Amino acid sequence: MKFSSVRLVTNHFERLVQFYHNLSTVEPRHLADGFAEIHLDGVVLAIADERLVRLHNDGLAVAASNRSAILEFQVDDVEAVLLRIGRADVVMPVTVMPWGNTSVLLRDPDGSLVNVFSRPRR
Repeated sequence: MKFSSVRLVTNHFERLVQFYHNLSTVEPRHLADGFAEIHLDGVVLAIADERLVRLHNDGLAVAASNRSAILEFQVDDVEAVLLRIGRADVVMPVTVMPWGNTSVLLRDPDGSLVNVFSRPRR
C-alpha cells in the first residue's frame, strides 16, 4: 500500500490553492475545474471545491471543518518560509520543541492547522 494524498475540501478554492502554492513554491496542477494537486516529495496535496464533493460524493466531506488533523511540512529554514509567505495566521510562534524540531503553527485560509518545521542539524 502507498499513502498517496491528502485532500482538502474548501469553499474558497483559489485562495486555498494560492496559500499552499506560496507555502510550498510548487506549481499546482489544475486537473479539473475546482480540483488541483500540489505534488510534494512523497505525497500529493489535493484541493477540491466543496461543490465537487456534493456532486460526486453526496457531501460526505464538509469544507473548513477540520479540528483534528495537522498538515506538516518539513523545510530547511522555518523563518525563511515565514518571510516568503508573508502575512499568515500564526497560532504558535517559532518554537524549539522538546524533541528538537523548530516549528511554527499556522492556520490556512480555511482554518486547518499547518506545522512548518525543521529538524535539528546534526
